Amino acid sequence: MLEAAGLTSLEETVYRLLITTTRASADEIALQTGFALKEVETALAALAAQGLAGTGGGTPLHYTAFPPDVALLPRLQRRSDALHEARTAVTDLLESYRSTRRQDAGHLIEVITGTEALRHHLRQLQDNARHEVLWFCKAHYVAMPSGSNREEYEALARGVRYRAVYERAFFDDPGSVDNVVEGMRAGELARSVPHLPLRLAVADGEMAICPLVPGGPFGSPGEPTAALLRDSNLLQALTALFERYWEGAVPLHVSASGTIGGPDDTDETEDTEDLRETDRRLLAFLIAGIADKAIASQMGLSRRTVQRRIQHMMALTGSVTRMQLAWQAARRGWL
Repeated sequence: MLEAAGLTSLEETVYRLLITTTRASADEIALQTGFALKEVETALAALAAQGLAGTGGGTPLHYTAFPPDVALLPRLQRRSDALHEARTAVTDLLESYRSTRRQDAGHLIEVITGTEALRHHLRQLQDNARHEVLWFCKAHYVAMPSGSNREEYEALARGVRYRAVYERAFFDDPGSVDNVVEGMRAGELARSVPHLPLRLAVADGEMAICPLVPGGPFGSPGEPTAALLRDSNLLQALTALFERYWEGAVPLHVSASGTIGGPDDTDETEDTEDLRETDRRLLAFLIAGIADKAIASQMGLSRRTVQRRIQHMMALTGSVTRMQLAWQAARRGWL
């Protein structure tokens, strides 16, 4: 545990033993630890040289540990300062690297071929993200199945913001709704649109990955091909495209019951008029823009049952269209 302070495992063991005893000789330490006497003597000499232990004289020599706050904390602070300076130097070098290569298209665009390579770069993009990751999530995965992107949760845990736009067909895949709910509960901000033009991942406005040809089961045959884009006008254009779709998308949120709903969803229960809990979940999916087929799959119902329940709720509220039903449901506190 003290390797960061420059101690070997043997030196740490000996130091810890000295901390718990007033004074001890090399023979006594060797007897208690089971290490060879010569190894213990070498470790004690190293501790003394590093200012972590001292001798009290006499024969044989007895060693005493110096307080950890005096012996170790200044050393750790120096290492921390050195690491900070090194990180600053690397940041400067990175900026110089980017400035030198911004005019070289070969460094601005890198072609990624193959599912495994694409998956690796998507994970690396998230691992290196510091501030924000943007996603366009189309239906039918190419490299990362829904629910397999554990890098997102690690990034969210260290403070990276995630904004994701899902096209409605994305929710047709089994388990996709539960995976989106899990991500939103971890901190992801999500919205929905009827259709997305392409797949896209952007990190910190500095790097993006997007397909060069359509992917998924209905895309081009063979291995997927994508582009890794670094800071450039093309990257800025893709980021602006994301923001355009984000502004027009329907915000999603997770209700207390664990369903996805639209912006007007609430857990109030006034004026229920024989409304079932199943119907509440169905309404939440409907307002989120999820298709009947996907709703049926997620809820374990037939498509005909879904449509019949929607018609029943429209009759209860006197609604002619589904849009009117959504408005009535929000007004009555059904969601």
